[in-house]
Amino acid sequence: MEYLRAVLAVLLLTAFPSVYGGDCFRDNDINDCVVKAQQGYGKAQFLLGMMLENGVGILQDNTEAVRWYTKAAKQGDAGAQLFLGVMYYSGKGVPQDYKKAIKWYRKSAEHGHSHAQYKLGLTYSKGQGNIKDYVMAHMYWNIAAVSGNQNAIRGLKAIEKFMTPSQIEKAQDLAREWMRTHQ
Repeated sequence: MEYLRAVLAVLLLTAFPSVYGGDCFRDNDINDCVVKAQQGYGKAQFLLGMMLENGVGILQDNTEAVRWYTKAAKQGDAGAQLFLGVMYYSGKGVPQDYKKAIKWYRKSAEHGHSHAQYKLGLTYSKGQGNIKDYVMAHMYWNIAAVSGNQNAIRGLKAIEKFMTPSQIEKAQDLAREWMRTHQ
């Protein structure tokens, strides 16, 4: 998973520089990125966090990555919210805190980020940061599965073995209601 995140970071930084932070990453100009992040550009803050977390063009520093993710997350950047949740979930750069992870996953999920929706389902399926609740896990995985999230699709199949038909129906009803209110 860590390798996959690093690859994603490099791809984002090299393939889509104009979408993420203007010219921030043209010619790997870390100084321009820092300036844009300090000026308050959310995408630059998010990507600077990614660079710091993965050591791309700059010394790896999880504590600083969390600081920049937090700035971008507070501006409503769904990717930063997800990554900040992951940092809290895993205890990278901050003390492990499942409740804070869930807070940031939820914000990202409400912006339609399917991986955050998957992560919320995972916390409910494991009872990490909240009570173990297969109905809620199913609900979030159902929402993520609509976006094609393969992990959520696999999670649904696995968790349904432990659920009654009425629990599955309730989870599906909750997913439909959630999608009506968040889209």
